[in-house]
Amino acid sequence: MPNKYFSKSLTINVLEKPNKNSNISSQIIYGESFKILSKNKNFYKVKNLYDNYIGFISKKVKLKKKFKPTHKIKTLKSKIYFGSENSKKILTSKCLPFGSEVELLKKNKNLIMFEKNNWIKFNDICSVSTQSNNFKKIFRMFLNCPYKWGGKTFEGIDCSALVQIYYKYNNKFFPRDTIDQIKHKKGLRSKKKFNKGDIIFWRGHVAVCIDSNKLIHAYGPKKKVIIMSIQKTIKRIEKTAKLRIRKIFKI
Repeated sequence: MPNKYFSKSLTINVLEKPNKNSNISSQIIYGESFKILSKNKNFYKVKNLYDNYIGFISKKVKLKKKFKPTHKIKTLKSKIYFGSENSKKILTSKCLPFGSEVELLKKNKNLIMFEKNNWIKFNDICSVSTQSNNFKKIFRMFLNCPYKWGGKTFEGIDCSALVQIYYKYNNKFFPRDTIDQIKHKKGLRSKKKFNKGDIIFWRGHVAVCIDSNKLIHAYGPKKKVIIMSIQKTIKRIEKTAKLRIRKIFKI
């Protein structure tokens, strides 16, 4: 695909409009691929090739065309070390977020080089083909991470991204926004008893049951990813936002 680019930036904000003051609608993380649909003076209009999400990114971001990812980050974040192969590696303040795809260029003891003189711990990665059914473990990694509209990383994440991340890690398609996610599978409008793995949708919000009593979600009013009682959350959302459950289906 000639018009295919990969993010070399740790995180790229995807904007609703080609304006630096526009709202962030999503993000592109390191190694994600996208297509440039059009260009203007300062912005690219792009389409994410995983979920077909369209938005605008600054032309100042770092891109690459030739890239063959071999591994992905399996931890919440992977600290980056800088230095040549034979020199002492210096810990930087930068981190690759969960799900970032990297190319293993060299291995040196417990570190791997993914870009020239940029290293991360070998124990932070796994093959890009790796899958995990342990959704509870993946979601719990994000506990207490800040809530951020449009966010997809440890620095800030929204409710729909938290759910999408699990599917993307397992190399399966799942839409970006709740308005599309709710249409992705058939489900129920109500349940008397919830089970581990139930995904609960409201208009504009989504949460995942980690057992029969508790759920996890990136919850705006609490400003973080949090575990709450299923029944108390349902009542709270109905009382504060005047919203009832619209659909429930299994992860």
